[in-house]
Amino acid sequence: MIDTDLIPSNHPRAKSLAIRHLLTNGFNSGLVVSEGLIAHGRGEAFDYLIGEKTSTFALDAIKAASSLLLLAEKPVISVNGNVAALCPKEIVDLAYETSSSIEVNLFYRNKKREYLIEETLKKNGANVVLGVGQKEFLKIPELTSNRRHVDPEGIFLADVVFVPLEDGDRTQALINMHKKVITVDLNPLSRTAQNATISIIDNIVRSVPELVKTSRQLKQKSPNSLLKILNNFNNKYNIDNSLKIIRGLKCEQ
Repeated sequence: MIDTDLIPSNHPRAKSLAIRHLLTNGFNSGLVVSEGLIAHGRGEAFDYLIGEKTSTFALDAIKAASSLLLLAEKPVISVNGNVAALCPKEIVDLAYETSSSIEVNLFYRNKKREYLIEETLKKNGANVVLGVGQKEFLKIPELTSNRRHVDPEGIFLADVVFVPLEDGDRTQALINMHKKVITVDLNPLSRTAQNATISIIDNIVRSVPELVKTSRQLKQKSPNSLLKILNNFNNKYNIDNSLKIIRGLKCEQ
């Protein structure tokens, strides 16, 4: 096992090793399930392919995502175990900047994980966390997994849902409910990225802090200015150019 303390902070591997450390800590505490570790490993491979940096196309998607969250009437940020382990403070900050609710939503759901995630978010400044200890969840049509169970005051009523590290089935189901969906996904070919309204092809540990910063800047803009940013964004163009980065091809400007 590599001792991350022996690796300089500017070393290319330092960041990925630090992320792994956060996830293994999350796994040991019960926040993260073993399947979440597998999912991260898959994403890490794509991060290598995009150069382990946020592309200009991802920055455009982040700008559009911030605009959509700020324009939303009832935005909700969906949090799973990996998200809670990797960037809980940034999620809370994003919720504050965009006036979004935070809801726990889990594929592998149990009460212990719900409360652990809630506790983690509250330690990082959250006041209210939805989707925890709910006696009467409502159900997203078309889904059979535990992700179909949503808080009646949260995702069920939301007009915009931010679903970082998402599975494609729920993304499509939310779209079918006429909701706008923002996602962070390192794989531009995933069902999640392909089906979402706005797909940020990037690592969540880079993109969520950038979302916080961008939202803080854009909240000073008028609704018309935000709408213009949103209307000028093309998600297919964003995904196509993200794929070109992975393939080492020249991107359109």
